[in-house]
Amino acid sequence: MITVSQLTKEYGAVRAVDNLTFGVEPGQVTGFLGPNGAGKSTTMRVVMGLDQATSGSAFVDGRRYADLAEPLRWVGALLDAGAMHPGRTGRSHLRIAARTNGIPRARVDEVIDQVGLGTASTRRIKGYSLGMRQRLGIAAALLGDPGVLLFDEPVNGLDLDGVRWIRELLRGFADDGRTVLVSSHLMSEMQLIADRVVIIGRGRLIADSPVTEILGSLDGHRVRVRTPNVVDLVASLEPRAVSVERTGPDEVEVDGLTAEEIGSLAHSIGVPLHHLAEIQQSLEHAYIRLTEDSVEHSADHGAHREADQGASR
Repeated sequence: MITVSQLTKEYGAVRAVDNLTFGVEPGQVTGFLGPNGAGKSTTMRVVMGLDQATSGSAFVDGRRYADLAEPLRWVGALLDAGAMHPGRTGRSHLRIAARTNGIPRARVDEVIDQVGLGTASTRRIKGYSLGMRQRLGIAAALLGDPGVLLFDEPVNGLDLDGVRWIRELLRGFADDGRTVLVSSHLMSEMQLIADRVVIIGRGRLIADSPVTEILGSLDGHRVRVRTPNVVDLVASLEPRAVSVERTGPDEVEVDGLTAEEIGSLAHSIGVPLHHLAEIQQSLEHAYIRLTEDSVEHSADHGAHREADQGASR
């Protein structure tokens, strides 16, 4: 498993990760979530030995990545699909990685087929699209048939078929008993594949729970309503609902009232409704609520964001 314990990483005066502790267990897909600049990429880089922790530790099966013999057999990672020599072919990139980790050359052909690169593997990487680079990066991560996988935004550049493929791939690895940590901003994807989520903000832990518990924490009802008389409806809803949010010129989303209650209220004040439906609570709603105090908008936090984004490069 992956164990992060009291991890702190500072870049000069900027603390990108702040006393962070969590574990990633085998047999599960763990989603690693947080706003831009939260410290996700920095944490993954420390796990992979690409950055040194200021204090604390990050271990894979109780050891530092740097202490693993033939590390690709233990850990596969996709942190930056652009970190490849553009003049090499995809196949030569994989062959070099295989040779330096004692992996049979035949494994290169297997992962090329597995990720669907095909004849593109004989072309130079500088001619690859972002999606092709993603597939090559995933092939490199799978090369040693590792028990631990770390993927940072793995669906970047992939089409719908590619997104479905990576979803099934990660789910299959977890079901096979492997350890999978995935960082992504796509909450809908995380809700589909993650068993557990670790959410951080400003380098600190916000939540570490099964997805079912996160969704279960969303109390109340959320209803979407469309009406040509939205101003009148909002005026009547606001004293009764937990919140009323304008989401369009003729649309609101309401917390704290059922669709039946809203329909009855609209009828009583003579407001016609063109749409009325309860919204299924989602990981995105939970994520927004949990991280609303950790999203950095002001220029004062620009250095923090740049430190994390710079680390991801």
